[in-house]
Amino acid sequence: MNHHPEDDLLLAHAAGTLPTGTALVVAAHVEGCAHCQEQLRFCESIGSVLMDELPEAPLRADALARTLAAIDALPAAPTPRSTEVAGPPPLPAGATWPKALAGCRATPWRWMGPGMRWSRVTVPYDPAANVFLLRIGAGKYLPQHTHSELEVTQVLHGRFHDGRALFEAGDFDAADGQVRHQPVVQEGSECICLAAVEGRVVFDGFIARALGSLVGM
Repeated sequence: MNHHPEDDLLLAHAAGTLPTGTALVVAAHVEGCAHCQEQLRFCESIGSVLMDELPEAPLRADALARTLAAIDALPAAPTPRSTEVAGPPPLPAGATWPKALAGCRATPWRWMGPGMRWSRVTVPYDPAANVFLLRIGAGKYLPQHTHSELEVTQVLHGRFHDGRALFEAGDFDAADGQVRHQPVVQEGSECICLAAVEGRVVFDGFIARALGSLVGM
């Protein structure tokens, strides 16, 4: 792996402040990356130190009871039966679904263009999260685009080059409005990615924008 989440993303992930979709893609990367696992532990230790240094605050006499009651009132989280995602066919040999997707559901692969398919991923605890899978054939490419906010991508299989760098299986990419790129899948294999978008992907062409709106990009 040559590309990882920046420290600010890992710190926000440790603090639990990332949007659901972004957090899920970051978690998918971290679970397979020893480097980022170590970085995340460091970020969590920073949070522990900061909490220890906070001044003491008085609590109401019924604070514990109210907290336990609030926990009891939360809806039960679904118990994942498998780390396999329900919907698309199995991944190619050597690739596995990230454990971060356990309990999620995905639609069957849908046509997006010649040699391009996509699948909507539904996160049970946040159905509004904009998460999807992309499956693009060798030599195919997404139209050139930028982003209104943030797009994060984890490569599950294959590789692509977007004019900035080569991203291979296990690599993570984050792109915002300062990035304008065109991911091109390299020869030899299709490329399958897990992605989450905050805001919108801003395609250059009208047709590409129309297709992107259908996907939710």
